Amino acid sequence: MALYAIGDLHLSLANDKPMDVFGDKWKDHAEKLKQGFSGLTERDLTVLCGDLSWAMDLDEALTDFRYIDALPGKKILLKGNHDYWWSTATKAKKLFQANGLESLDILNNNCFFYGDYALCGTRGWFYEEEKGGEHDKKIMRREIMRLETSLDAAGDRQKLVFLHYPPIYGRYECPEILGLLEKHHVRLCCYGHLHGKSCAAAFNGWRACTEFKLLSADYVDFTPVKILD
Repeated sequence: MALYAIGDLHLSLANDKPMDVFGDKWKDHAEKLKQGFSGLTERDLTVLCGDLSWAMDLDEALTDFRYIDALPGKKILLKGNHDYWWSTATKAKKLFQANGLESLDILNNNCFFYGDYALCGTRGWFYEEEKGGEHDKKIMRREIMRLETSLDAAGDRQKLVFLHYPPIYGRYECPEILGLLEKHHVRLCCYGHLHGKSCAAAFNGWRACTEFKLLSADYVDFTPVKILD
């Protein structure tokens, strides 16, 4: 049994949305993902860090969810900025249950336990006060509340955090999220969102007590990264 993570599957099996705008790596990426997951077992758990499906609603996303469900092991899903199918976690869970997608669950205002660890997270957001408007500010506040709720639910477990948006990118930093990570002594923060040339500005490394890792699918060669045994 092992814990893995990967972000940005960007599936579009119902509509075949091209991904080559992000580079040649994305050619036949659904097949590459299948190969990347082939080393996992049914006892493993993978956290999927957002941007899972290009579908515009849950019904359209069902084909992509069936693909994800068929991959080995359990999967915990969190929201990305392109997950337009997302309405509420409750509706997604009902869809999973109604269609026998037993390997899928949702990380949203909650946490999951893995041995001595708690798996926490939320989508996150980019917000720069000098550029962002009131709408962005409200989204950022909501994401901070969701992350804090998730971290509080973890109790005294060792905490790992999974986001979609990076809390550090180039010269950008999100002090609210970084403050929560430090306050809760988070050991690891995994994130996605970045592709192609944007990956060059990604932060991979340690800050205070937390290690940061970019896990976008194209960055990790469409293969989930092992986090824990």
